[in-house]
Amino acid sequence: MKRVSIVTVNFNQQKITEDLLRSLTEVNTYPDLEIIVVDNGSKENFVPEWQIRYPAVKFIRSELNTGFAGGNNIGLKKATGEYYFLINNDTEVTPDLIERLVRTLDENPEIGVVSPKIHYFDQPGILQYAGYTQMNYYTARNSCIGQFEEDNGQYDSLTGPTGYAHGAAMMLSREAVGKAGLMGENYFLYYEELDWCERIRKAGYEIHVNMQALIYHKESVSVGKKSTLKEFFMNRNRILFIRKNTSFAKFSIFCIYFLLLVVPRNLISYIKNRETKFIPFFFKAITWHFSNSVDSKNLGYPVKF
Repeated sequence: MKRVSIVTVNFNQQKITEDLLRSLTEVNTYPDLEIIVVDNGSKENFVPEWQIRYPAVKFIRSELNTGFAGGNNIGLKKATGEYYFLINNDTEVTPDLIERLVRTLDENPEIGVVSPKIHYFDQPGILQYAGYTQMNYYTARNSCIGQFEEDNGQYDSLTGPTGYAHGAAMMLSREAVGKAGLMGENYFLYYEELDWCERIRKAGYEIHVNMQALIYHKESVSVGKKSTLKEFFMNRNRILFIRKNTSFAKFSIFCIYFLLLVVPRNLISYIKNRETKFIPFFFKAITWHFSNSVDSKNLGYPVKF
């Protein structure tokens, strides 16, 4: 039996993280787990209290908010398992979830990453994720399969290769991470798992979804359904992903598409919906690329938010 290191990141959400810990200890049936919780610069340090309440869990406190990638990387560096299971703290597991994902990796060593089917926590039976389509590198668009649909098993046959894993829940082999490296921390939030999947694929591994494994996700608890933070990083990182993962020719075509279609569309949407506060953050996301390389550690947004 392979040891699985669970890595999750907390940011100002004590109860949400405790709900996940309860789920992992009371609902999960897979026995050989190492649970690592990274507190990612929360205003209040919950770690001393947690260490008393959950002595079997490994807690790591970061004084700085290092983002989704940075927080998970902190945990991965301390993980000892043969498999790593990165899950959002706003998820709750089903009993055989981990066992099914482990079996997938055990039986298919060519797989580097596998994600489960994801349902919305507040709407059990409604799909959030049943895999991703491949990326269109000219438009930086792809689709999340099945999202918002009632799950009647219509996508269960998709178990197997998929475009990308889902950042809310993805199990990886230690070997694949060793070859591909950790997540790119300069994404900070959004697109980092897509970029990671690209590097894992280039390292010779496949990306899969297991539609027989299920997890529940309380989407957007951390960031909110819409915020200046989300608008900035979604747009900045969309461009960054294409810059890092395509040829100059494809990136040039993407820039024309973004300038002629995305910019006017977004501006019209902001004005129509009376969300003009997002406009400066949208342009800031674009102009960041004029003065920063793809590996720049300058996030362009204050990390204390």
